[in-house]
Amino acid sequence: MSADRNPAVEKVSAPVGTAPVGIDELLERVRAGYDRIGPPEAAAAAEAGALLVDIRYAALRDRDGLIPGALVVERNELEWRLDPQGSHRAAEAVGHDLRIVVICNEGYASSLAVASLRQLGLHRATDLIGGFQAWRAAGLPVTSV
Repeated sequence: MSADRNPAVEKVSAPVGTAPVGIDELLERVRAGYDRIGPPEAAAAAEAGALLVDIRYAALRDRDGLIPGALVVERNELEWRLDPQGSHRAAEAVGHDLRIVVICNEGYASSLAVASLRQLGLHRATDLIGGFQAWRAAGLPVTSV
C-alpha cells in the first residue's frame, strides 16, 4: 500500500516553491540569526552564569576530555533536556532566559542545535565558534575523563 493510501503514514513535504538548500547554505542562514562567540567569550559567559552544554559523543569526550562545569547532553537528547517546560528537562534548564553556549567538537553541529533550541524559545542560546577544539587550543581548562 502506498503512503498516499495509508492514513497511518504521514507525508511531510517542503512548502511549494521551496528549493532544497545545501548544508553550507543552511549553516549560513542559521548562523545569521544569532551572534556566535569564541572561546574567551564562552569562558567569560560561564563565569557570568551561562550554561555550557557539551553535545559531543562519548568517544570524543573520552579522547579529548571535558570542559569543567559543562553539562554533558548528547545531541540526540538536547531538546528534551534543555526545554524548561519538558518532562525530561535537566535541573539546569531553569527558564527560557537562560544563557546557553552549545559546544560540539568543531562548531558545526552546535550551530544546528542552537537553531533548534531557539525554536523552543531559548532565545539566548548560542554556540562556540570552533567548538571544543578551539576551547582547548585557546588554552582554556580541560579535564580528563
